[in-house]
Amino acid sequence: MDAPWLIVVFRRDYDIREDGTRLKHYYMTESVGIAVGFLIQALHRAGLATLTHTPSPMTFLREVCGRPLNEKPFVLMPVGYPAEGCQVPDIHRKDLSEILTII
Repeated sequence: MDAPWLIVVFRRDYDIREDGTRLKHYYMTESVGIAVGFLIQALHRAGLATLTHTPSPMTFLREVCGRPLNEKPFVLMPVGYPAEGCQVPDIHRKDLSEILTII
């Protein structure tokens, strides 16, 4: 895969009000994780390939991308079209009977 695009996803831990006080955000990790899942699915449906990468440390990305201190890098996603002849794993959903127990 050639990856001509690199998406850097940030999470915003808090906002700063006009008076300078902080407004804390709750469940930002969960919310951003769900949003990234939707983004991966949308990219896949558009015929693009991607993967997630979370190097440690990632805070240098805040400076590289010019983001404020209340934002923290969450994940890197290189995006591009799959290479000719690449093999994609045959991933399928489990049957409902494998994951559901009715009581």
